[in-house]
Amino acid sequence: MHRPALRPEDQGERAVPDGGGRGFLGKFGAGRAAAPRVEAAPSIQTKEALLLLQNYEESGQGWFWSTDANGRLTYITDTVAQQMGRTAAALIGASFAELFLPVDSHGERQRTLPFLLTKQSKFDELPLRCAFEGDRWWAVSGRPHFDGGGRFTGYRGSGTDITEQRRSAEDASRLAMYDSLTGLANRFNISKKLDTTLAAFAQQQRSCAIMLLDLDRFKQVNDTLGHPAGDALLKQVAGRLLKIVGDKEMVSRLGGDEFQIILPDVEDRGKLGDMASDIINSLSQPYSVEGSRCIIGASVGVAISPFDGDNSDNLVRNADLALYAAKGNGRGRFSFYSSDLHQAAEDRRALEEDLRDALARGEMELSYQPIVKAKTNVVTGMEALVRWTHPERGPISPALFIPIAEEANLIWALGEWVLRRACDDAASWPGAMRVAVNVSPIQFANPDLPKVVASALATSGLPPEQLELEITESVFLGDSAETSQMFKALKGLGVRLALDDFGTGYSSLGYLQSAPFDKIKIDQSFVRGATEPGSRNGAIIAAIVALAEALEMETTAEGIESLDQLDLIRKLNVSHVQGYVYSKSVSNAELLGHAETGHWMIEPAGPARQRNDRFQMFRKVGAVHDNYRYTVVMRNLSATGAFIEGIMNVPLGTQFVIDFGEGQLVTATVRRSKNHQQGIQFEQSMVSDGNGGLCTRHRVSPYLIAAASQQAGIALPNFTTTSDWAGK
Repeated sequence: MHRPALRPEDQGERAVPDGGGRGFLGKFGAGRAAAPRVEAAPSIQTKEALLLLQNYEESGQGWFWSTDANGRLTYITDTVAQQMGRTAAALIGASFAELFLPVDSHGERQRTLPFLLTKQSKFDELPLRCAFEGDRWWAVSGRPHFDGGGRFTGYRGSGTDITEQRRSAEDASRLAMYDSLTGLANRFNISKKLDTTLAAFAQQQRSCAIMLLDLDRFKQVNDTLGHPAGDALLKQVAGRLLKIVGDKEMVSRLGGDEFQIILPDVEDRGKLGDMASDIINSLSQPYSVEGSRCIIGASVGVAISPFDGDNSDNLVRNADLALYAAKGNGRGRFSFYSSDLHQAAEDRRALEEDLRDALARGEMELSYQPIVKAKTNVVTGMEALVRWTHPERGPISPALFIPIAEEANLIWALGEWVLRRACDDAASWPGAMRVAVNVSPIQFANPDLPKVVASALATSGLPPEQLELEITESVFLGDSAETSQMFKALKGLGVRLALDDFGTGYSSLGYLQSAPFDKIKIDQSFVRGATEPGSRNGAIIAAIVALAEALEMETTAEGIESLDQLDLIRKLNVSHVQGYVYSKSVSNAELLGHAETGHWMIEPAGPARQRNDRFQMFRKVGAVHDNYRYTVVMRNLSATGAFIEGIMNVPLGTQFVIDFGEGQLVTATVRRSKNHQQGIQFEQSMVSDGNGGLCTRHRVSPYLIAAASQQAGIALPNFTTTSDWAGK
């Protein structure tokens, strides 16, 4: 075949410009200095191909590289080198593999590129991340090359920028694993993490706690301020949770206003209770959302593996039961799971049904606790307390049925009945004693409240100044105009207003500046610890009193039970006292008997000093001594000890292991003993269970209990035995 002769411009003597010798033409011959003699020249097709490759490089759509047999770069596109913060010349001779980071921090893929280069294997579209500047990704391909003798001479390859695709994929992955609003792990993510953690920990016999928490009154924020405000509030909640927990990967938003926290290797219920309290206190502090001041709360349920469940389904279900119990016992508190919560949940559902007809059946009644002037011991008023006597179960605690009434939308009818009944009773009292009636936030939010109050006063004939409405700080949820209007309407009736439970987490001086209160009630949590050494509660009470006096308000200290507490309260100039040191609540008939002259004075009586709370009970527990288990009856329980009966003539100093069930064991020493009764002191104090009861700080693993009981020959009860002790 006839071939056309090469023209002079096709010879190697005439170089094609290559941008400074950095492109493919510079690499493969075109653009080199002219040689004295040319043996061969690239064809037109070859030159065009090289020019096309150079244009391809310059377009940024892809790049090329080559190495020698040792994996050292012999060529790399300059634009890519610049993206790495280098120049092509600077990278020549560098290890190609060291230009990239491992794809992940563990596993085989960390060795993929070095492994392939060493094995002289071809590879295609391998995703690699830049080891230098920027978060840039490339899909890199390479082919090994060999000389005529079959010896490996190096690699030639190409790459394309996949940074945007990678980011899009990561964004999609993030959306699948993380909550788009708060940035926390989502339900799917945290569920996988919990499954993995529990499976690993079961093999290693390690514990893991979870917390489920639910925001209280969040719906009111959405309803009053709108969903954008609710979203902004949830972001702030997430930030506060992360500040307490610390590990972002262990905190999740399950949806709505529900959150879950995983706490690996934590089973100390003292620490868990402290963290739950910190979370509740933190989330209960005011928020600023779109110029509005919002106040919500939180309730927390806690379950611990392996004690409360050995897989994620059981553990989450039991934490949810604990959360249900916390909300049912008044909200703004935490609860640990215990096996009796299953029955408690059923009982609560049954009580809700019974509560719907309790008023109509006449099962509700009022009792009254005296409010006494601290300096004179004279009763100046009474607080109305609603009581429910169930026809089958007997007295039901208000701490149990009031939250049920709120959730079941029964609180308005119940609250109206209490108000009318209290006004009727107080109208018949001799003298001018006031009656205090609690108003729930749900009642306060109802615009018909002033009409109901006016009607109750008119029907009973009670002077308005003798009715005192006790209102908690939670009514200031959004500092709305409706709140101010309600205060104005109530004060327009001439009734007195008291700020109840002051200092429990929502306090703001702004309330006292804007709301027309006549009295501040100091929460009993400040009173109980005020006489303990090192307590700051006394200083807090003094500050509250000084503030109230400056605003010409009265003060009432709640929950005074001991004489040393009363002495302190008097020294701090608290004007009124309410508590067992004067009297428990009494019926209306008893009240009339005491106050028939119109003047009722009560002499204080009670223990000289504050004692740890004691729970009266009748509970069978185990007492293990010398490899023998006795069944005893616990009559009362405090954080530091208990009173038991059932073993005769036990010497002082005898040690027992008290078995409360469900892995709750505590060492105790006999400090008092008479016949079949013993007073015992615990080696380690009990801790709060969040619901007014007590529990052990630690629990013994079911594996250890089984092994120890078998070795000692003691017939310990099953680990899941119901244990409804500690004042529940």
